Amino acid sequence: MKHYLTIPSPLGAMLLRAEEDALTGLYFVGQKYFPPDAPGAADIVAASAPSRVLAQSAEQLAEYFAGERQHFDVRLRMAGSPFQQRAWDELVKIPFGEIASYGQLALRLGLPAGSARAVGAANGRNPVSIIVPCHRVISSAGELTGYAGGIERKAALLTLERPAAAQPRQLELLDALDMQ
Repeated sequence: MKHYLTIPSPLGAMLLRAEEDALTGLYFVGQKYFPPDAPGAADIVAASAPSRVLAQSAEQLAEYFAGERQHFDVRLRMAGSPFQQRAWDELVKIPFGEIASYGQLALRLGLPAGSARAVGAANGRNPVSIIVPCHRVISSAGELTGYAGGIERKAALLTLERPAAAQPRQLELLDALDMQ
C-alpha cells in the first residue's frame, strides 16, 4: 500500500510517497515525471501520524533546507531499470557541495563519454530527488541543464549547498539577472 504526505519547502510543495518501510518517491508537486497515479497536493490530508519513513523524510528535508543536514539516512526503494539503478547509485556518491558532469558519471559507469545523454535521461527519472542528488549534475560546460523539478529549483539547491565562489557559471548569470 502506498502512503503519501505533502510537505512545504522553500521551493514549493513536495510530495513524499512510501511503501511499507521505505521512501519510494519525492517530487515537487507538478514537476516533470510527477507520478500520474499520485494524488495532487490538494487531495492529500496530512495524517496525524504519518508513517515512520514519511515522518523521518519530512524531518530530514526540513533540516536540509535549514542548512542543518548534508546527508540523508532514510530507507529508499527506487523502482527503475538496471541502468537507471546504476546511474542513481553514482548520484549518491557525489558529495554535498560538489558537482559532477553527465560525462563524468558516464565514465564512472564504464560508458563512453558520449553516453552523457543516457545518464541524463536516467537522472531525470530519479524518483527521490534531493535525497538522491541529481541536482548536483551539470553539463561539461558548467551549465545547468535537465532537472525535472525545473532549472530554477536546481539553481536554488546548488546555491544552498555551495559557497557562492564555487557556483557553476550559469548560476552567476542567473544571479546577475536577478539583480537587474
